[in-house]
Amino acid sequence: MGAILYNSSELPTFTLTGLPGLGTSQHWMFLLLGTLCTVSIAGNALILFVVKEEQSLHQPMYYFLSLLSANDLGVSFSTLPTVLATFCFHLRKISFDSCMAQMFFIHFFSFMESGVLLVMSLDRYVAICNPLRYTTMLTDSRVVCMGLWVITRSFCMVFPLPFLLKRLSFCKANILSHAYCLHPDLIHLPCGDITINNIFGLFIVMSTFGLDSALIPFSCVLILHAVLAIASREERLKTLNTCVSHLCAVLIFYVPMVGVSMTARYGRHAPRFVHTVMSLIYLFVPPMLNPVIYSIKTKEIRRRLGRMLMGTKF
Repeated sequence: MGAILYNSSELPTFTLTGLPGLGTSQHWMFLLLGTLCTVSIAGNALILFVVKEEQSLHQPMYYFLSLLSANDLGVSFSTLPTVLATFCFHLRKISFDSCMAQMFFIHFFSFMESGVLLVMSLDRYVAICNPLRYTTMLTDSRVVCMGLWVITRSFCMVFPLPFLLKRLSFCKANILSHAYCLHPDLIHLPCGDITINNIFGLFIVMSTFGLDSALIPFSCVLILHAVLAIASREERLKTLNTCVSHLCAVLIFYVPMVGVSMTARYGRHAPRFVHTVMSLIYLFVPPMLNPVIYSIKTKEIRRRLGRMLMGTKF
């Protein structure tokens, strides 16, 4: 089979793939992923509604939580269309522009989630280590600036990716490894020199995930040091409990991400479904679990949800 050459005026189409081994039973996979997406969309929408309606939640911590929920909604809506088309309707073809758009939004929201978790760590650090200055340090204007910084950083990092790919020639059977478009998957398809793409990809990963994954544990160490300085054991536990939700959110984001990276780098001989399952966990599980964790662990949100859904107070 000869190579298929595409130039900039004849952009290629890509073929999405489902889960290997399911054959014609791919729609069962959509039932699972559709359920995860439904829970994610409903849960994050509820968080946004509760924070908006509950006056007592108009605080920096919950503003950042709202940003996290809005981001998780973005992840769900970015991946759902092609997952629905692939697993439910068996529509595998996607145009170049549509693929680039999906790739942009998936990576934009992934980088943004890392940034949101970082500013949430800063919020917890200030609340625990400098509680008397919390309201003066994290004013509404500073919270807005921090949110804008997270959004701007993510946009600037991801914006060049589609253009760097568009300048390359594609000469392979453009079959993707997933039911959605990801840059690490797409970068293996061009037949031209991809050195610039690789260097820029490494740069944005190190300046976002790399930096954030170093600063978040550092803030946790400072928080733990401050908590251990508290004399009362009961107060220590109470203070640590305010960080449990955030710690869980960090773990369920970074653990699957590290798993995907390790599988891609060291699991080349692993069955293809392992790579697919890991990427599905990375994109679908955190947006679903975040609202569940915060609803369970945050008393104010739990109480408001109880009044809304069952007419009772927790």
